[in-house]
Amino acid sequence: MKPVTIYTRPMCPYCWRATALLKKKNVNFEEINAGFDAKLRAEMIQRANGSSTYPQIFIGEDHIGGCDEMLVLERDGKLDGMLAG
Repeated sequence: MKPVTIYTRPMCPYCWRATALLKKKNVNFEEINAGFDAKLRAEMIQRANGSSTYPQIFIGEDHIGGCDEMLVLERDGKLDGMLAG
């Protein structure tokens, strides 16, 4: 399974929903709380090609976007394949 990284911030309902889906699917992921750390936020924005909303989700080195984009992948049956590599 490809490594998953998710940049989050506290009190973010979209972050909660995204991490809940990953947990439901038993996906191990690295959660980086970038909400109050300017350096981590800058890292997130650079990796996400300028996207600055939370969360920002990566499968391997591929940026898939935020919570809504991940939910679309799940709905369309594509998320499991991306996670498997």
